[in-house]
Amino acid sequence: MPVDENGHSQVLDWQDGIENALAHLTCVLVARRTRTTPERVTWQQYDVLEMLRLRGPMTPSALSDSLSVSRPTMSKALRVLKDQDLVEQAALGTDRREQTTSLTAVGREFLDRAAECRRDNAKIAESVLTPAEQAVFADLCGKVAEAIHVAAQPAPISP
Repeated sequence: MPVDENGHSQVLDWQDGIENALAHLTCVLVARRTRTTPERVTWQQYDVLEMLRLRGPMTPSALSDSLSVSRPTMSKALRVLKDQDLVEQAALGTDRREQTTSLTAVGREFLDRAAECRRDNAKIAESVLTPAEQAVFADLCGKVAEAIHVAAQPAPISP
């Protein structure tokens, strides 16, 4: 994307309000993640992988509850992730109908690359912000993320 002598985008005036700044940052971060992890994983599928990384093996129903998505939506996401060999499922106990889902080695490697991309992004941010600006940026990101999270809480999904 072309930039002017001040490092500002010539395509999008990202300093023209919060909406444009958020949109621009989102586009840049998504483009970088896509280059690092070309598997074409959707945000929802990525959330499934991260949940499994954080909590370990989970049942599809626990995943759907944790991520506030319907069971059919979760089934579709898991089917795609299994086809990409990012997750695997195994019978849970003696009831073969109950499955537990876990990350595969390929899934862990995918998340490792995504984490490396986040670390690289953080290093770039640190290189252009003073320590005081870094603290303010981190505080403001946290405040905005929490407000968006609370405001976007969907209604509970009926069983």
